[in-house]
Amino acid sequence: MIDVAKLRALAADLRQHDSVFWRRAVDLGVVYGPEPWIRYSPAFFGLAFGAALPKHRRAVLRNLRLALGPRSAPAELRDAAAVFVNFAACMTEGLALSSRPGAKLDGAVVDDEPFLEAVAQGRGVIVATAHTGGWEISGLLLKSLHAADVIVVMQRERDARAQALHDDARHGAGVRVIRLGGDPLEALPLLAHLRKGGVVAIQVDRLPKGMRGRQSRLFGKPWWVPEGPLALAAVSGAPIIPAFTRRLGFMRYEVLPQAPIRVPRRPSPAQLDEAAGRLMADLERFVIDNPTQWFHFEDVDEV
Repeated sequence: MIDVAKLRALAADLRQHDSVFWRRAVDLGVVYGPEPWIRYSPAFFGLAFGAALPKHRRAVLRNLRLALGPRSAPAELRDAAAVFVNFAACMTEGLALSSRPGAKLDGAVVDDEPFLEAVAQGRGVIVATAHTGGWEISGLLLKSLHAADVIVVMQRERDARAQALHDDARHGAGVRVIRLGGDPLEALPLLAHLRKGGVVAIQVDRLPKGMRGRQSRLFGKPWWVPEGPLALAAVSGAPIIPAFTRRLGFMRYEVLPQAPIRVPRRPSPAQLDEAAGRLMADLERFVIDNPTQWFHFEDVDEV
């Protein structure tokens, strides 16, 4: 007898780019496939994602127009395809680092002086990241290049099964991940880590449900920025270093740190708004320069 509930669940998984179905499919290919499969299959699967998920495709096209302005249809479609291909490649290579013996990462931090100066102050560092190329391995890059003690903070995913699969892979690669919800007490381990001189990497381009945010602007549109990193910087005294990653090729990534953002111990609302605005301005410049490296599959107008 056909299990209708299971068929509906499978159909729902197929419609979501971040479902456990797609994560397991990628993981199986990474574990058992030959290296050419790891290197070249993401192009096929990325294009398949883009073709099969019209809502996500339309959102990517609209976001590209916000960053680059109106262009010819072939140019827009080419860049939209590149977004999905880069997304699939980053996911595949992130899993390969934890599950394939001998997998090596070719990474670099471009102009890392702001990061090194912040580390030298001994108050810890809050690295403000985003869902960009290499978001899966940004913590591993900082750890391997600068021996930094990194905790990566991420929001809880829609699919708990997919979250567990990917978190296991990150732990296997030596990256500690903490998932935050809406409970302020969940941030206490992060404060303790910063006070030991550690690094906390937090994504700032999405506001998880139940978390406080400050309204800023991105590409001229209203945009909510998580308030947690700003509050953590105020309490700890740690500077915020915006640092966005980009994929350059197979297993090749760069981290681009920006000027530090400092939040006073008792910031006023205006000072918090200023810090949030600087974060979004840095992200906006990065996306304009690297439009196919931002994996935001929602329309900016809907955020």
